[in-house]
Amino acid sequence: MTGGLPSRPGLAGGPVYLDSVGLEDPAGPRCAPTSEPLHRPARTTLAKAGRTARATRTKETAMTHVALPEPTTGTIVRAVTQRRILTVLVCSQILSGAGLAAGVTVGALLAQNMLGTTSLAGLPSALFTAGSALAAVAVGRLSNARGRRPGLAAGYLTGALGSIGVIAAAALGNPVLLFAALFVYGAGTATNLQARYAGADLADPARRARAIATVLVATTLGGVVGPNLAAPTGALAERLGLPPLTGLFLLSGAAYALAAVVLAVWLRPDPLLLARAEAAATTATTNATDSPAGPGPGLRLGVLVMVLTQLVMVAIMTMTPVHLHAHGHGTAAAGLVIALHIAAMYLPSPLTGRLVDRYGARPLAAASAGTLLAAGLVAATASGGSVAPLAAALALLGIGWNLGLVAGTTLITDAVPLATRAKTQGAVDVAIAIAGTTGGMGSGLVVAAAGYPALALAGGILALLILPAVAAAARRT
Repeated sequence: MTGGLPSRPGLAGGPVYLDSVGLEDPAGPRCAPTSEPLHRPARTTLAKAGRTARATRTKETAMTHVALPEPTTGTIVRAVTQRRILTVLVCSQILSGAGLAAGVTVGALLAQNMLGTTSLAGLPSALFTAGSALAAVAVGRLSNARGRRPGLAAGYLTGALGSIGVIAAAALGNPVLLFAALFVYGAGTATNLQARYAGADLADPARRARAIATVLVATTLGGVVGPNLAAPTGALAERLGLPPLTGLFLLSGAAYALAAVVLAVWLRPDPLLLARAEAAATTATTNATDSPAGPGPGLRLGVLVMVLTQLVMVAIMTMTPVHLHAHGHGTAAAGLVIALHIAAMYLPSPLTGRLVDRYGARPLAAASAGTLLAAGLVAATASGGSVAPLAAALALLGIGWNLGLVAGTTLITDAVPLATRAKTQGAVDVAIAIAGTTGGMGSGLVVAAAGYPALALAGGILALLILPAVAAAARRT
């Protein structure tokens, strides 16, 4: 010890007093500085170490402050509002999923029983799909003028009225009333699809496909549970003195009405109106003049993808219960196959949304074509109306439809400006509904003329038309 200070061996062999340069001794408390000089090599080395440490601390501090910008209040409020809107939409979609399952599962069987022929069994699907086309225009225009809340609520209420009409027609044995009611019932299907656009109104562009997917996947629960309630709701209908096949329409009427109430009461603030207000405020603040006045280049591709996937899906799906029934399977088997199909239509949505956000919509649109082709091949080669391969085929059919719908919806939403978004989306869904009508009407005729395998194979091949459209869009960009 020298002068009562701790020492360590110096670089030149003598003692080095640590506090002479203002450094702490790692082995003990800080000591008072001393005036005793250090050897020159030790002074030089410690001075360089001090400068390096100070420079490192300054750099780390600067990086910390630059890399973590705090979110603004407006960003936080928007995120909270978007979560609330998605929650309300999810609740309404669960209910409406149960509602739309009725027409898919027993609509064709109900018509077949009343008309006594298979050739017109695809007519119910065509009618409620045509009704959904008209409803898509009405819901889109009302949403564009007044907001998503009144548009969606009105659509679901109309679907509930259609369900009541179907029940009345079956009870009276009136085919004309049945077809008119199925047309009105289609409003529920249109509204269920229009809801996906509401989920995207306030979504961040980088997460838009995932927001759409969140709304779509909510339909899975109701869509899977609904068809499997065919037997118990049929028993309930019989106890009420109604034909057993009307049981699912009892369920759909109640489900659509509850979905309308959920939206009318809790979808606040209205996502489309709020998005427009925010866009107007941003434009006024920044004096922006470069916002697009018309649709972007993705609109046509998005429409084509969704039209083709809808046509193929509806055609094969509509005649599968009839095909099963022709081979001796009952309503329970058809309900199981349709339940798996609806699950595959909506359950993959979160994964599909992530893939679209990460890789873009065009690759997923191409994947939908390949998946639909696989579905057609499996359905066409299923022997003797076997339930297992047909269930697998309809699961693939649902997945292909899901890929096309999420990719196409994202393309359209990105391409259309807010001012005309709801109106354009409604018009697009009209084209989708017309494609579904064509598939539904044509499917019965094709099966009557050439059989179910020919229908399934033709549908899979038709889906391949998506591929050259995707390639052409890629070349243009």
